[in-house]
Amino acid sequence: MGGVNRRILTLLVALVPIVAFGVLLSVVTVPFVSLGPGPTFNTLGEVEGKQVVDIEGPDAHVHPTSGHLNMTTVSQRDGLTLGQAMALWMSGREQLVPRDLVYPPDKSKNEIDEANNSDFKKSEDSAEYAALSYLKYPMAVTVQSVTDPGPSAGKLHDGDAIDGVNGTPVANLDEFQAILKKTKPGEQLVIDFRRKNAPPGVATITLGDNPDREYGFLGVGVLDAPWAPFDIDFNLANIGGPSAGLMFSLAVVDKLTTGDLNDGKFIAGTGTITGEGKVGSIGGITHKMLAAKEAGATVFLVPADNCTEARSALQDGMDLVRVETLTQAVDALHTISAGGEPPRC
Repeated sequence: MGGVNRRILTLLVALVPIVAFGVLLSVVTVPFVSLGPGPTFNTLGEVEGKQVVDIEGPDAHVHPTSGHLNMTTVSQRDGLTLGQAMALWMSGREQLVPRDLVYPPDKSKNEIDEANNSDFKKSEDSAEYAALSYLKYPMAVTVQSVTDPGPSAGKLHDGDAIDGVNGTPVANLDEFQAILKKTKPGEQLVIDFRRKNAPPGVATITLGDNPDREYGFLGVGVLDAPWAPFDIDFNLANIGGPSAGLMFSLAVVDKLTTGDLNDGKFIAGTGTITGEGKVGSIGGITHKMLAAKEAGATVFLVPADNCTEARSALQDGMDLVRVETLTQAVDALHTISAGGEPPRC
């Protein structure tokens, strides 16, 4: 009987570290974030019943499109237990990175989310400007934001083109600011503007004051940008920053020109974009390539600065096309359609 008890005791003692390790796996969290292939979205398609890239207005002249111009994302998992982290790492599909690289300790999660949302909104504006610039729409002094509350709230809107101030035409930002800097708080300005999908208008605005300047405060952010008389909306919630810019621009170009940029092929890609159409590098290129391959892509547009990393994880059956500008990306797709050789990574 004593031998049986000893064996049970020995078994229990042996089980203690196993149980303890199991508890560690399931309870203890690790200071790592997992990165892996995320969902892809066809910028020519719909999400939740809305066009991902929606162009509305009687002057838009939108052409039918088909096929795929997919933007790609990186999935991100936080708050991992030791067991989850080990399982993800062993899957070979996920990358573990120190949490501080993704969530800097000197910023709250809300601050990081707000910065990402701001980056995403800026990328949408830049994607619109890059596409309209490529399509040769004329430049205008364009309202990018309206301070609310502020002198212009309810009188000027985002997207308005300012053509004149107090009867003086303004062709660019320098001319506009030169007039504004001669004003004083309390003065009235008469602004001639064009509004998308609406007739031209005139707004009389009483200037406010701002402690960082002596001249009058109009309460708008403006920039020189190509202007079109119709609305372009991007109906995707923040997907983690500005890396969808290139694919958004391509979708706008495809919808506002005849023919299909993809020529029936499943095109995917990534890249930031400036309002001038310059394509910039992004993070997580290998994860995005894997997501694109699994979605069915045969061509992947790669920012030039990401080419070395992209080659290290080349996916069978998927061509890597090197792009530095929106114009290069459009030309490369036309070259592929014609059976030629585009620039490759």
